[in-house]
Amino acid sequence: MSSQKKVAVVTGAGSGVGKRSALALLQDGFSVVLAGRHAETLETTKTEAEKAGGRALVVPADVTDPESVKSLFSKTMEEFGRLDLLFNNAGIGAPPIPMEELTYEQWKAVVDVNLTGTFLCTQQAVKIMKNQKPMGGRIINNGSVSAHVPRFHSAPYTATKHAITGLTRSTSLDNRQFNILCSQIDIGNALTDRTARMAKGVLQADGSLRPEPTMDADNVARAIVFIANLPLDANVQFMTIMAPKMPYIGRG
Repeated sequence: MSSQKKVAVVTGAGSGVGKRSALALLQDGFSVVLAGRHAETLETTKTEAEKAGGRALVVPADVTDPESVKSLFSKTMEEFGRLDLLFNNAGIGAPPIPMEELTYEQWKAVVDVNLTGTFLCTQQAVKIMKNQKPMGGRIINNGSVSAHVPRFHSAPYTATKHAITGLTRSTSLDNRQFNILCSQIDIGNALTDRTARMAKGVLQADGSLRPEPTMDADNVARAIVFIANLPLDANVQFMTIMAPKMPYIGRG
């Protein structure tokens, strides 16, 4: 199936990696459903997409709310009639403080968005992909290099990203007979509004603040398009894409 006939849902599409990836998919010919909590940022993404001739649908959604997630995928089917790609990108972190100082609410917020939200969206995507013709599709989870090694004072984020690896593997195993593939892209220091602070200094394991190198987030977007365009008899199970001089290899 050509990209011009494929449909993608991108969560967290109003900013950062989600926005860049959504625009890259639109430029490649995908129809893209832009999902996120803030309608105004999603509309900005849509406006940029339309300038390039892309077909985008804005659906404000809260990935922590099962009914909101169901509505997101129902509207996708109403508009496009199928689903070929889900990019589970929505995610948040907690303040970089010692774990004993974290509140229950701070912990739960990260788990609800990063892990439960990914599961809820995956669940709805699988239901669609199993029953459409041609059957199948592709799911890409935003992991993070924190799925491998933690940052200092990042217990909630790191725990959820380790869990995403397990969910990625389970999704792949449970759905292989339905031609539903699941990948995980582990991203390190992609430059976005959120990571711009890295140039000023990031808390290190020794307690110091040091600037960290970043890479253009469009590199991630191109990787998403590459995975999305593979035939369903091939998969990138795990990919790490990162700023090569960031403190990842040997982090600690």
